[in-house]
Amino acid sequence: MDTSQTTMPAVAYRKSLPLDDDESLLDVELPVPQPGPHDLLVRVEAVAVNPVDHKVRRNTDPGGEPKVLGWDAAGTVVAVGDRVELFEVGDEVYYAGAIDRPGANARYHAVDERIAARKPASLSFGEAAALPLTSLTAWEGLFEQMGLRHRPFDRTGSILVTAAAGGVGAMVTQLARTLTGLTVIGTASRPETVEFARRMGADHVVDHHRPLEQQLAGPAPHGLDYVFSTAGTDRNLSAYADLVNPFGHIVAIDDHDTLPIGVLKSKSISFHWEFMFTRSLFETPDRIAQHRILTQVARLVDQGVLVTTATRDLGPLNAANLREAHRILESGKAIGKITLTGL
Repeated sequence: MDTSQTTMPAVAYRKSLPLDDDESLLDVELPVPQPGPHDLLVRVEAVAVNPVDHKVRRNTDPGGEPKVLGWDAAGTVVAVGDRVELFEVGDEVYYAGAIDRPGANARYHAVDERIAARKPASLSFGEAAALPLTSLTAWEGLFEQMGLRHRPFDRTGSILVTAAAGGVGAMVTQLARTLTGLTVIGTASRPETVEFARRMGADHVVDHHRPLEQQLAGPAPHGLDYVFSTAGTDRNLSAYADLVNPFGHIVAIDDHDTLPIGVLKSKSISFHWEFMFTRSLFETPDRIAQHRILTQVARLVDQGVLVTTATRDLGPLNAANLREAHRILESGKAIGKITLTGL
């Protein structure tokens, strides 16, 4: 990094606007962030786009100040804070960042070392940028919230993964298929999403636009033991109550102010929320767990156990390309992860 450089290009928004407005996302010039004691200053080489990006853009009005989104990135460390212990300048890293700090849609980005890891050596920056947020969400949901142990064939039974061709669903499917003994049943509704879900490791795929009970009679004749609900939790909760076995587990990541979870009581079914920003948002003492998870994911990728879920790169990170990425995500038709590489 040129130490005389004080500003950088970034993509931000100043007001919540629909995507057909050219000012919904803007190319701007902002100050280069200064790393805190535990921070890495990263030259961002690639980012991926997630539903959280367009949800924040639509629902959080910054009142005219430039707000930078972006919570999936890969790049090279160019400076470190004075208390950094895990990394040094020149390391290639990947991470999902913190929702209460500026995002990574910029040339340089500051991130706490405890939630970052060295990127998989076998992947490009774009391929690596697709993984952090969804890998953390999937890993925490499966192995922390549900309590599964990540050893093959350690647990038999079945798990339903909704929207198995989406970013999170694809990672849940991969991890459940490769690190547990569960039968993995994904949901998808189009030929291309069914094919992608199977490629990610789903043993069976059912249509989430049709009633689940009849479709699951064959692939899960003894009921479900686990559900990883990435979408439609409110719509499917009563079906889950019927399908999940006593003492089963449900993890949900979609947004609901209220849910009638009383329908789960008679079977003692556990319901868990998963929000991968919780550790960074509340500065929990164990937030270094995300460094360890991403390190493990990178190792599994380099061993060929897991694969990237990047499916489409839209080119350099600029306002026009980022608007297109948001447009695709808002359509609900995205498969895997959309990335942007270079600036």
